[in-house]
Amino acid sequence: MTIIRATVLDTPGTLGDPDGLRSGEDVALVVRNGTILARTDVPSARAAYPQEEVLDLRDGVLLPGFVDTHVHYPQVRVIGGLGMTLLDWLRECALPEEARLADQGYARGVARDFLGGLLGSGTTTALVFGSHFAGAMDALFAEAVTTGQRITSGMVLSDRILRGELLQSPAAALEASEALARRWHGRGRLRYAVTPRFSLSTTEEMLEVCAELLTEDRWFTSHLNENPAEVAEVARLFPTSIDYLDTYARHGLATERSVFAHNVHPTDRELDVLAGAGCAVAHCPSSNSALGSGLFPLRRHLDAGVRVALGSDVGAGTGFCLLKEGLQAYFVQQLLGGEGAPLATADLLHLATRSGALALGMGQDVGDLSPGRQFDAVWVRPRPDGTLAMTMRHATDPTDALAKIFALGSPADIAGVWVGGHEAFRARPTTAGVTTPQEAP
Repeated sequence: MTIIRATVLDTPGTLGDPDGLRSGEDVALVVRNGTILARTDVPSARAAYPQEEVLDLRDGVLLPGFVDTHVHYPQVRVIGGLGMTLLDWLRECALPEEARLADQGYARGVARDFLGGLLGSGTTTALVFGSHFAGAMDALFAEAVTTGQRITSGMVLSDRILRGELLQSPAAALEASEALARRWHGRGRLRYAVTPRFSLSTTEEMLEVCAELLTEDRWFTSHLNENPAEVAEVARLFPTSIDYLDTYARHGLATERSVFAHNVHPTDRELDVLAGAGCAVAHCPSSNSALGSGLFPLRRHLDAGVRVALGSDVGAGTGFCLLKEGLQAYFVQQLLGGEGAPLATADLLHLATRSGALALGMGQDVGDLSPGRQFDAVWVRPRPDGTLAMTMRHATDPTDALAKIFALGSPADIAGVWVGGHEAFRARPTTAGVTTPQEAP
């Protein structure tokens, strides 16, 4: 057991709650076997657990571990391909790199880069868009067992349009996906996600395979309404479908375990179907801006009752850090003016933590720092000579401090990350120390 002593900020309530930020300057989190047993004051924790060590993290701010609901594993090494729209970027940057993961040795290196990048950015839980190759998925899952992160992922399925080496037949896709799910689903903190790349690259037969793979304990993810040219081409390829979402929904792929990435250009009917089915949408603001895909209509999603969380996307985005995605989400809604959804500072943290946990069906386990949750946490401790540290010293209240973290924070300001009570990442030497009962002040 450990008593964590820290300034703690989290958002255990609902998105949009004007009083949604819960804060405490000197909170004691009592953690046993990775679970938060109590959230109290330091004297009470010491009195109840006099023999326990205290980890002092007051030199910084403790947040819940970040939850990324859309991030591409094979694209980590091609971040920064600017100057293109979606389909050009896929052809020129993403797909050639994704083909390289046929080499399992190369895939192992990418998996290490990818999961290390997530951890170093404070992401403890992620819905990961995987690789087209089963061997590369084995590499990702094996590395995730080592790092301990909560990863939901699966082999990407496509049987048309893409480069030939990224395609497989529906029968081969079914066999390989089932084998991967048997090997990895439920092992450690891993879950399997059925993952067609998008309707553009999947035939009706492949989508039927996806329906067969989507058992009651597996997840589903794909892309939806990202780019106008993509939407138009899907309409051409599926002339009998009502809209883009219908290409999935008619196969039973729109459920409460489905997370659709982007959805920048939805119809009202699609929003109603998403809400009725309990689907979630992963909003990827940096990627949408970089590719010129459009400004995400968050207000329309929320008014329709669609759950929304954040995704970094990675390859077409600007990195793994959900602090940056929260800030970009804020900018997008500001640019939309009256059509945008006004986002408070607490909403940015909610989108990066609890919203993602709820979208992934993990709201009882992670997403905030309440008793009963797993101790998944990010310790933000800016360098003392940096601008963020200076502005936080002058913060007027916890909301102002959190706003400064989103405005200025980056992976360089993340000093430590815990997953299930285990310290999975420590950036640099710090003043954090463990106090024994005999040394307690």
